[in-house]
Amino acid sequence: MEIKAFIFNPFAVNTYLVYDETKDCVIIDPACISDDEKNKLTNFISQNNLKPVAILNTHAHVDHVAGEAFVKEKYQIPIYAHKADSNLRKKAVDKGLAYGMRIETPPTPNYFLEENESFKFGNSEFNILHVPGHSLGSIAFHSEKDNFVIDGDVLFNGSIGRTDFEDGDLDILMHSITKKLFALDDNTTVYSGHGPETTIGNELRSNPFLLDNVL
Repeated sequence: MEIKAFIFNPFAVNTYLVYDETKDCVIIDPACISDDEKNKLTNFISQNNLKPVAILNTHAHVDHVAGEAFVKEKYQIPIYAHKADSNLRKKAVDKGLAYGMRIETPPTPNYFLEENESFKFGNSEFNILHVPGHSLGSIAFHSEKDNFVIDGDVLFNGSIGRTDFEDGDLDILMHSITKKLFALDDNTTVYSGHGPETTIGNELRSNPFLLDNVL
């Protein structure tokens, strides 16, 4: 699989476009708000002859669903998310306004993903990991074949997701990281919702929030 990252909206969300040799692609956490951001995403798709087939959502905080309405309307593709974040999704517009960010109402997901399910597109496949703690419905998309995981706001390069938001819980987040993400191969590349990529091994050895909580 190939991964193209875009940094969108005032919260600097990493939107990931993932595709393979079939040209089928998924858009993970479309966060584009401005016309310039929307054009960057759609131009890359058209210039590379990609065919969007789905929107995948790691979690439903406003910054990560900000561009879902646009992308769904543009490409007429379904949204996949975890049902436990449905309440957050309903509050996204008001939350955005509280932060001075105006977004369109995020559409209701077409399908809900659960732990240990798989999601297939083109010749590729993700394993679904339910990793709550930052939100109730946080999920990660793991490619065993290509040895990477896209985990939203759960584990970052040198940090972890915030738990002071609605539905956040530090103990649950720590369990998600140490029992699920840290169970992956040390060389697994971690693509987070914000900031640069890292690896599972690097975070096991050096993440200051986790040194006392490893397996």
